[in-house]
Amino acid sequence: MEQEKKSIMVTWDFSTVSYNALKHAIKMAHIIKYRIVLFHIVTEAAEEQSARKKMEETVEGIRKDLGEEVDFTVRHGNIFKEISDFASKEENNINFVVMGTHGMKGGQKLFGSWALRVIAGSSVPFIVVQNEPPQKERFSDIVFPIDFKSENKEKLQWAIFLGKYLNSKIHLYKAPVVDKTLQKKVNINLNFAIRFLIQNNIEYEIHTSTKSGSFQKEILTFSKRINADLILITTTKHLTKFDYIFGAKEQYLLANNEKIPVMCVNPKSNFAKVGQFMYG
Repeated sequence: MEQEKKSIMVTWDFSTVSYNALKHAIKMAHIIKYRIVLFHIVTEAAEEQSARKKMEETVEGIRKDLGEEVDFTVRHGNIFKEISDFASKEENNINFVVMGTHGMKGGQKLFGSWALRVIAGSSVPFIVVQNEPPQKERFSDIVFPIDFKSENKEKLQWAIFLGKYLNSKIHLYKAPVVDKTLQKKVNINLNFAIRFLIQNNIEYEIHTSTKSGSFQKEILTFSKRINADLILITTTKHLTKFDYIFGAKEQYLLANNEKIPVMCVNPKSNFAKVGQFMYG
């Protein structure tokens, strides 16, 4: 029996940004040969039937306008629970989620927090987008920030996956660290990443931030300068309600003004799905 195709899940609310997310998913699906599933949530069970009808019309419109066959799922419940729950269930075969966000409109903390709350707790990564994908064949340049945290190793599997299947160059961007102990940890993470990128024949470059200010701002400045297609980050471990209210560091990148897509990986995610790519 042929193994079921893996899927890219697209969060869908009929908005322009969800349509932009779909276009990103289509671009990736053409390269990696995945199916696409639109995921729509209603707040009440009584709304499901009318929502399914509207989704059927949407899917038919996508087929006519874009020539793409996509599936859909409708669920009712809490948006912050249902999206990550559906994406994380192994039987749904979701490899990653593409989600549209309105970025800075209405305040960075509001939309950054919204996206972060949806992402938190999921065992699969989320790619958060704002605009349509650029008109080029592949994702040429991916920025991989490296600091002293052990979570750097967890997102490396996805750098390898993207490098292999999207034919991307990985830009390893080092944080400026003065403390010698932390500096050693940064270099350990850098060398670990280089070793596996070389083993997997993935093109990479090494860059170092020269400023000691906000590393997130430097990441964004660098990403804009090289016209990056994606920034690959991890979420903060053990997020609290205060992070959502006052702003975890990754919120600045998720809702960035430059509208660069961001792939966000949760620490302690399931390595089984792409772990084999670590070793070529």
